[in-house]
Amino acid sequence: MFGTESSLSMFLNTLTPKFYVALTGTSSLISGLILIFEWWYFRKYGTSFIEQVSVSHLRPLLGGVDSSSPSNANTSNGEADSNRQSVSECKVWRNPLNLFRGAEYNRYTWVTGREPLTYYDMNLSAQDHQTFFTCDSDHLRPADAIMQKAWRERNPQARISAAHEALELEDCATAYILLAEEEATTIMEAERLFKQALKAGESCYRRSQQLQHHGTQYEAQHRRDTNVLVYIKRRLAMCSRKLGRTREAVKMMRDLMKEFPLLSMFNIHENLLESLLELQNYADVQAVLAKYDDISLPKSATICYTAALLKARAVSDKFSPEAASRRGLSTAEMNAVEAIHRAVEFNPHVPKYLLEMKSLILPPEHILKRGDSEAIAYAFFHLQHWKRVEGALNLLHCTWEGTFRMIPYPLEKGHLFYPYPICTETADRELLPTVFHEVSVYPKKELPFFILFTAGLCSFTAMLALLTHQFPELMGVFAKAFLSTLFAPLNFIMEKVESILPSSLWHQLTRI
Repeated sequence: MFGTESSLSMFLNTLTPKFYVALTGTSSLISGLILIFEWWYFRKYGTSFIEQVSVSHLRPLLGGVDSSSPSNANTSNGEADSNRQSVSECKVWRNPLNLFRGAEYNRYTWVTGREPLTYYDMNLSAQDHQTFFTCDSDHLRPADAIMQKAWRERNPQARISAAHEALELEDCATAYILLAEEEATTIMEAERLFKQALKAGESCYRRSQQLQHHGTQYEAQHRRDTNVLVYIKRRLAMCSRKLGRTREAVKMMRDLMKEFPLLSMFNIHENLLESLLELQNYADVQAVLAKYDDISLPKSATICYTAALLKARAVSDKFSPEAASRRGLSTAEMNAVEAIHRAVEFNPHVPKYLLEMKSLILPPEHILKRGDSEAIAYAFFHLQHWKRVEGALNLLHCTWEGTFRMIPYPLEKGHLFYPYPICTETADRELLPTVFHEVSVYPKKELPFFILFTAGLCSFTAMLALLTHQFPELMGVFAKAFLSTLFAPLNFIMEKVESILPSSLWHQLTRI
């Protein structure tokens, strides 16, 4: 035993300060590399690599429960319904209030040099255009055949050239649509082109309406012409809204909803709600909400936050957090707070944009319900309506964070809605320009333990290496003192064992 101690002491005395510098430097380098890899993996996949490996591979070896075991594979009907709802909520929807690509998105690009739309977003729009504006019988009409190819073109100039080529053959409604959307540089120019498209679209619609029962081909053509006509009338209403003719826009939207009540996929009621709020016609807004804020219909940020705004409007001008804390909330205030909590639970990203805690960007052409993209699209158009209601933003500021106390585990269980879908961040990163916009994530991900541990280890070893390099003798003394203190309990135990056991027995043990 004493020989082992003496050899250990001799070995420690022979170590030079350079050895300690090399040891701590190498440890710092290794832990730094681990930290960089862990951080990269976390940023890309949202989880710790070490944690994932330990859960996936080490836990089964250590006797943990396999997540794929039959006992865990059987889920209840409620959980299955919840999963199906989460999948449906991750569906990407067409933005009802999307801007004009030529007159608005391209103007932003000319001024700032930034691209407001992602390739994924524009690709989805191209798929929408092919679905709404084409059919199997397009090859029978030369202009429609050209436009069928134009909607598939990736180059904007090639699409515009194809639209002009189609118009040389005949008045083609879809060609006017493409030029109004992409070539027109002002809203007035876009409106002029849409009016030309309306004449051509109505003519095609009346013709196909008479022939729709003659076969499946004519039925598909009539369905296409219906989609074209609805799209044109809706964009004309949006042009009127943007040009300040809001009452005219409201009338056009109401007529369109009466004429085509089954085409709810376009969500025209959201355009109507925004225009009615601009007119401050809150009674009509409430009537629209009574029709569309139904449990059987899919919700949206526009529906939930507009309902909250109307209830907040009744109490916000006299609301004071100090007075409310003293006397308690009145019934009307409680209803307003509950409506805000409901809206925040549906989309928790909206309040930071309404309260201007986060900067807005141009909304994308597609949104993900309950995601950051929907929050941007809603706040971009509705922030002015919240500012117009006195005290509404103050009430929102005082109450919105209370929602999170009711749903401490939003990914597992919701309060009024299904659990928050975990797929929103991935889809929003595809829809939003992450080059100059930081995507809002809910619930906020905390750094895994292993990243914090490797960061601390890297910093500690780097500091030791620096101190050893600067003060080699002093650090050598500290290292020897640390090792002596570390081995002191072991030496004490060994001395006790030597005093208890006979010397002959201890001699035989050491020989073994």
